[in-house]
Amino acid sequence: MTLPLDGITVIALEQAVAAPFASRQLADLGARVIKIERGTGDFARGYDDKVNGLASYFVWLNRGKESVVLDLKDPADFALLTAMVREADVLIQNLVPGAVDRLGLSAEAALELNPKLIFASISGYGAGGAYEDKKAYDLLIQCESGLLSVTGMPDNPAKVGISIADIAAGMYAYSGILAALINRGRTGRGDILEISMLEAMGEWMSQPLYYAMYGGQAPERSGPQHASIAPYGPFPVSDGTVFLAVQNEREWAHFCSDLLGQPALATDPRFSSNTERVANRPLLHEIIEAALGGSSVVEVLTKLDEAQIANAQLRTMLELADHPQLHQRGRWREIGSPVGDISVLLPPVSGRELEVTLGTIPELGAHTDAVKAEFQARRRQ
Repeated sequence: MTLPLDGITVIALEQAVAAPFASRQLADLGARVIKIERGTGDFARGYDDKVNGLASYFVWLNRGKESVVLDLKDPADFALLTAMVREADVLIQNLVPGAVDRLGLSAEAALELNPKLIFASISGYGAGGAYEDKKAYDLLIQCESGLLSVTGMPDNPAKVGISIADIAAGMYAYSGILAALINRGRTGRGDILEISMLEAMGEWMSQPLYYAMYGGQAPERSGPQHASIAPYGPFPVSDGTVFLAVQNEREWAHFCSDLLGQPALATDPRFSSNTERVANRPLLHEIIEAALGGSSVVEVLTKLDEAQIANAQLRTMLELADHPQLHQRGRWREIGSPVGDISVLLPPVSGRELEVTLGTIPELGAHTDAVKAEFQARRRQ
């Protein structure tokens, strides 16, 4: 089967998370991704050394790419980059604001070289406005977007445990580039795409934003409990914790009869609607904990499944690695790296006609000589 992006060349002036996440997904679909690195490499290479000496961030974000070391302040290396841009389909960059302009490779200049180029820039706050040049990292965007205001315990905000703002921006860059490639197929023209981490998180925060704008007050931080649905969250049992979610009145009635053994509770005025259950959450939790506390995790999860009430087991990272569903669906693969084979998950989208490829993790500068020779030869033709 032909890979969807076979024949597409991507130049990646990238570092850290957001742009590498977008370009890695393009590589998974068959695009040739040429990652331009400085002499010391993408600084994500040095975040940790947990994957047999490689950084977990870099392993996650950079499979299937060619690593080319260039000094873009050197005229010869910049000329090589220019030659690459003339033949590329996509250029993606998330350097500090203004960096590509100072190099002499603004979006407009790049499209003059190659009118069919799709030039995608990821920044913290977008071009224009007072925040244009402000440094932006994931946790800082979590703060600015209001995410921390709704995450954590009532008296203590908490950040999300993954790079969620970077991932959001990377996903919009990825989908935006795919849309631009489709549009170019119709018009023959390239495009200039701009993705802001703040605006990506603004989209993801829209439900609590609307709740606050039109409801008069923001959702309160509720820790592992759902802020506006009850019962929805963790409950202690004899040998651990069970998470469950009741979504409607039919499920609430089943929960009362099948799990709590108190069918009359379903019509109790204090709990007869979600609004009332949220308002009386402390009392509701006392009743649930008293009913379930003597049972084991397995017993409660089994009853919840039988009652068709959504539930989950709180898992650690190592338990995720051993998750039976991932293994039963055959979602793990091995890829090559400078330190040997590494286990990776297949991309989460699969299809009857969709093929993906899982490339190796590149050593810093592993492809520099070959790519230089290739494009220098083309310039002489």
